[in-house]
Formats: sequence, C-alpha cells, structure tokens
Amino acid sequence: MTTAVATTAQAGRGKPKATKSVSRSSKAGLQFPVGRVARFLKKGRYAQRVGGGSPVYLSAVLEYLAAEVLELAGNAARDNKKNRITPRHIQLAVRNDEEFTKLLGSVTIANGGVLPNIHQNLLPKKNAKGKGEIGSMSQEF
Repeated sequence: MTTAVATTAQAGRGKPKATKSVSRSSKAGLQFPVGRVARFLKKGRYAQRVGGGSPVYLSAVLEYLAAEVLELAGNAARDNKKNRITPRHIQLAVRNDEEFTKLLGSVTIANGGVLPNIHQNLLPKKNAKGKGEIGSMSQEF
C-alpha cells in the first residue's frame, strides 16, 4: 500500500505561500501609507467599523492635497530663485490660493511670515497736479 504524502507546496487551498506580500499602497498606486491610515482610522474610534476602501480613498485624498501644496510651494520657491522649499514658500503658496486659504484659514505655519501687503490708505496719492502742491495742506496752518 502506498500513501500519498502532500508536500507543503501542494497542501492547502490556493497558491503556495512562497509569494511576496504586496502593500495596499502599491496595489492602489499610491505613495501615502494605506495601512497606517487604516490603523489611525481604527484607533481614532471615529466609527465602530472601518470599511476596506475608506483608508485607500483617504490616502489618495491626502496624497493629492500634499502634491498640490508642494507644486504651488515649488513654484513660489522658483519665483524667489531658490532650490529648496521653505516654510515661507508654503505660506505664500497656501495664502495665494483661495481654496487652500479657506481650508487652512485658522492654521499658523511656523516661520511662514505674512503676505506682502501695504494698506491702500498708506500709499501715496496719485492725483498730484504740480510739484509745489505736494504736502502743502499740512503747511497751511
């Protein structure tokens, strides 16, 4: 009598376990970590259960927002003839974009500075008719 001995490669269902694991980020074609976002969603207790597609979707949204901010900040850095993006460039990028300003309106960016702005009342008047008349009103007391 011969007995059939199953090898480990043939035992069980499906493919053998010799295949390499593939991350959910690479399956979705993303750079942001889908597994970490899933863990944060579970630990945050935003809901009792977390679906399989929600961390993928949230990672894609976060990656898109980061890419958009980096593109605008890179343009601001190039305008200032710099090769490195600094917090100042991120501040300029965010505050010059209407939608990002609305999204990050109450956010303070450290070392970001402020937008260059001179109030309209502080600018010199452009209706000067003659050179002698400039500043003559304050001297007539």
